[in-house]
Amino acid sequence: MTDGKRNVRVELAERCYDIVIGASLLAGAGNAISSATGANRAFIVTDTTVGPLYLEALTASLTSAGIAAHNHVLPAGEATKNFAQLEAVVSAALDAEIERSDVLVALGGGVIGDLTGFAASILRRGVRFIQIPTTLLAQVDSSVGGKTAVNTRQGKNLVGTFHQPSLVLADTEVLKSLPEREYLAGYAEVIKYGLINDPNFVDWLEMNANRTLSRDEEACSYMIETSCAAKARIVESDEKEAGDRALLNLGHTFGHALETATGYSDRLLHGEGVAIGCALAYQFSHELGLCEKEDTDRAISLLKTSRLIHNMSDIPGPPLRAKDLIAAMRQDKKASQGKPTFILTRGLGQAFVSRDVTLEQVEAFLDSTLAS
Repeated sequence: MTDGKRNVRVELAERCYDIVIGASLLAGAGNAISSATGANRAFIVTDTTVGPLYLEALTASLTSAGIAAHNHVLPAGEATKNFAQLEAVVSAALDAEIERSDVLVALGGGVIGDLTGFAASILRRGVRFIQIPTTLLAQVDSSVGGKTAVNTRQGKNLVGTFHQPSLVLADTEVLKSLPEREYLAGYAEVIKYGLINDPNFVDWLEMNANRTLSRDEEACSYMIETSCAAKARIVESDEKEAGDRALLNLGHTFGHALETATGYSDRLLHGEGVAIGCALAYQFSHELGLCEKEDTDRAISLLKTSRLIHNMSDIPGPPLRAKDLIAAMRQDKKASQGKPTFILTRGLGQAFVSRDVTLEQVEAFLDSTLAS
């Protein structure tokens, strides 16, 4: 850590990049992007929530660094992550005459990052892009690792590419403007890293809950660095998700199904789905005789004390049906030969990849859970 900034390096041969974490990084974004890419022009993609807050400052920073800036503003929300908006971004970038030597900049949360990265990967058969994540969820998860995608009616993130960013700038100052619900949704992904394979991080989160939940700058920087370093280690060993990278999906097979069943609406944010999914993964593991109840209870207690929803009954609106969740799981991109890939656990911080669970077992578990 230098000058109050923390740095995590993602080592991927010629696709290496830095994740820089610290306060007020937006002001120096232009110089950082110029140093990382040498680009003379940038095409910023943002949304109607983030744009009014930070687009002007980012544009000024780029301009002062000698980078000509264009922008495209999308509607805010998960529903934006679709083919129509992908085409709109690509078309606008082409109208701006963005070339391979230029750079796309994702200024926003996970939706903007995923969509911009996908656009960059297919624009002129590949343009570099920068991640400037403005939500906690994007800073600790979706901005790192190169996954890009859009949603379809069949499910979440079913069409996309792997396209690594050239730089990630995680400005902790922007977290102060996040609504509480959005912040907590990102916090679910933070907890996920501890539940996967880092019991010591679980200990730290339990002891520092007051600091992290009140957005103490030092605590936030440490938890973002720890989360990014955990993800970087896994991505470095399995960039295209052929093996261990699937561990990062703890809670996501359940969570994505919940998002699909609720129509990618405000009923359920992605991080809320992950929180419920993590609880379900631990409960299902216990039911299968894999995980002690004590560890399951501790994982769920951490979600509770973090003020996260953790039951399917916490989701507002019409009751969910197990068969709808199973239908969504059948379309999960990690499924193989019709069998879903689940991340289960043998105890706190002992997650593993399982392809031995049947959808019939999962449906029975969900039916029982929903009934209770």
